[in-house]
Amino acid sequence: MILDKDLLSIQEARNLAANTKEAQLEFQHFNQQQVDKIIKSMAEAGYEASEKLAKMACDESGFGVYRDKIIKNQFSTKDVFKSIKNLKTVGIIAEEADGKVLKIAVPMGVVCALVPSTNPTSTAMFKALISLKSRNGIVASPHPRTAKCTAEALKILSEAAENAGAPKGLVQCMKEPTIEGTNALMQDKNIAVILATGSNPMVKAAYSSGKPAYGVGSGNVPAFIERSANYQKAVADIVYGTTFDNGTLCSSEQSMIVDLPLKEKVIEEAKLQCCYFVNAEEKEKLARAIQNDFRINPDIVGKPATFIADYAGFSVPENTKVLVANCFDVGRSEPLSIEKLSPILSFYVVDGWLEGCHRCIDLLKFGGIGHTMVIHSNDEPIIMKFALEKPAFRILVNTVASVGAVGYTTSLDPSMTLGPGTWGGSIISDNVTAKHLMNVKSLAFETNPVNKGKSVDKFETQKYKGVKDWFMKEIEERLKERAGNPPLKDIYTYQEKVTTAVQPEVERKPITFGSGITEEEIQKIIKEFS
Repeated sequence: MILDKDLLSIQEARNLAANTKEAQLEFQHFNQQQVDKIIKSMAEAGYEASEKLAKMACDESGFGVYRDKIIKNQFSTKDVFKSIKNLKTVGIIAEEADGKVLKIAVPMGVVCALVPSTNPTSTAMFKALISLKSRNGIVASPHPRTAKCTAEALKILSEAAENAGAPKGLVQCMKEPTIEGTNALMQDKNIAVILATGSNPMVKAAYSSGKPAYGVGSGNVPAFIERSANYQKAVADIVYGTTFDNGTLCSSEQSMIVDLPLKEKVIEEAKLQCCYFVNAEEKEKLARAIQNDFRINPDIVGKPATFIADYAGFSVPENTKVLVANCFDVGRSEPLSIEKLSPILSFYVVDGWLEGCHRCIDLLKFGGIGHTMVIHSNDEPIIMKFALEKPAFRILVNTVASVGAVGYTTSLDPSMTLGPGTWGGSIISDNVTAKHLMNVKSLAFETNPVNKGKSVDKFETQKYKGVKDWFMKEIEERLKERAGNPPLKDIYTYQEKVTTAVQPEVERKPITFGSGITEEEIQKIIKEFS
């Protein structure tokens, strides 16, 4: 009997979720050293395979730039690992209120990771690393267009994890991704949280699944060149940003807004940087070619400027890197004001920072609210005004937006999942990383007593640091040994020992507990804590 593809996909989703949950139940008891060893091994394996995976992604998707995909893969393994390697995700991770509140890390469970075709290997590896760092398992649903390269990336990381001691099946990827299968995965009882990176319909489906979800929004990123800016650097940064991997990052520059005094200089510099300014007829052809009712035409996503021009029906010089169109409005009357995910820029001229401010807000509200914008300026008060007033959660200054937002040219948390906050329909405004994939318990001692009485009211962790380290190690080992063990009896009854005669005293030798600590020493420690 041959089953339909959607049924196969649904069954695969259920099987993978169940298997991963079983592995995660074991993994949740690993200590920090074991977790970090596994993460390091995964990152190294992914980094080593960066070139191979970049080629697979380019060949399978048909868009992007090979050398830039290598950088993405290296960033999503090496840089991400560096950013999380010292993050505590096991046991007590923080102390507050002078020891009266202790924070304890707890994994979420199994992560459902939706992986886009624009970043099929880098996003997959990034999500696997941050998931396992917090002692979760992960099941990925790749985009059907790039299912093979996503599966290969996760296979490499899975094998590295298992070779470093991880339970088998902790990292999984669907081989038969369909809409029905992805929906079944998101709604599966074994899934704890969803990491949704991709199209707006995909993110909306994640939020409608009934499970906790981190979603991203589109990023119609404006880049404003204010009159005090170093305009040569600004233009170079914008060109680099919109051409990086042919604009497939959601943080890629989509519009160039130029302050009037710099207009001619910026145009001249842009032409030196191989930007082609389309005429009115070419602009109309371009607008028709790249979208249909303001939906991006997938045929032009991640393609070079020369390909897009030819596709639209006009010719440009062979060295053209970016297509630039003069625009005068934002919205449905100006099709090129949308997010384009390709090396195409809408070009606006404004007179002064206030007018530039309003133009940036218009563009962000038209498909990029909450995401990212960049200002090129050397006027600090103006920079601060933009930081305080613009509806974007990543305000970048004098850098490349596409790779600055993900943390490559800035000190933001390295991430391939950028939250647009509640403005953009997401619960998160940060760059998503491992700290967002763990629950945190609070152990809280009394600070405002209702009833008097002497009792333990804090842990003086500095005073008893050596004792605490030994104590926590003993607890950790015992929890690990007892993990999953059922009780020996259903009911336990206790009887007091009755003695009918006085027994002669016998010389009592000290009993040693653990590594060289006696019963008397333990009693002393307990008394000091009390």
